[in-house]
Amino acid sequence: MSPASPSGPPPREPPARSPGSARPCPCPQSPEHVLNASAVRTQPRFPADVAAALKQAGWHPGRWQIRQAEEWADLLVGHGGPDGVQHSVFPAAVEAWAEFGGLFLDQAGAGRLMARTPFLIDPCCGLHQPRTLADLGRALGCQVAPLGEEQYGQALLAIDEEGRVYSLDHTGEWFLGPTIDDAVTGLVLGLIPERLRTQD
Repeated sequence: MSPASPSGPPPREPPARSPGSARPCPCPQSPEHVLNASAVRTQPRFPADVAAALKQAGWHPGRWQIRQAEEWADLLVGHGGPDGVQHSVFPAAVEAWAEFGGLFLDQAGAGRLMARTPFLIDPCCGLHQPRTLADLGRALGCQVAPLGEEQYGQALLAIDEEGRVYSLDHTGEWFLGPTIDDAVTGLVLGLIPERLRTQD
């Protein structure tokens, strides 16, 4: 199976699922210590309905659970598979965990292009799948870390070093977006992701 570029694979057809090493890293700085994006952003970060769904789940601008993210990082780094494969941990993953970790969006029903499914941001959902993530990372040519799950474990969410987000299920690997914001927006709105790899 050969990977397709995340920016160029053909659109995913309506999915079969309900339409619906280890490397410690320096902890990223909190939003208070970096340039305030709102000062230069000309449009809202999320569409209004996406922001509302996130806020209902417990997110708010500036949310930064870095202590929890560090605990997850330590847990992943210390957990190795039976074949010696270990998890990768890097700043993009830690940042996503710190801002969105622990959020569960219990959603269902029709989305814009496909049925919406519930999803959880929690890297522990992929704790026992370092081999799966390592295989994806080799295909992509970069490190990949767990991010969470869709539909109560039917799909594994993952994030790479560049902050791109993927979903892996029994039908294949899917590209959810170039950033965590894009991925969350697509999941909340029910947008159709792009196929990352075509199974032979």
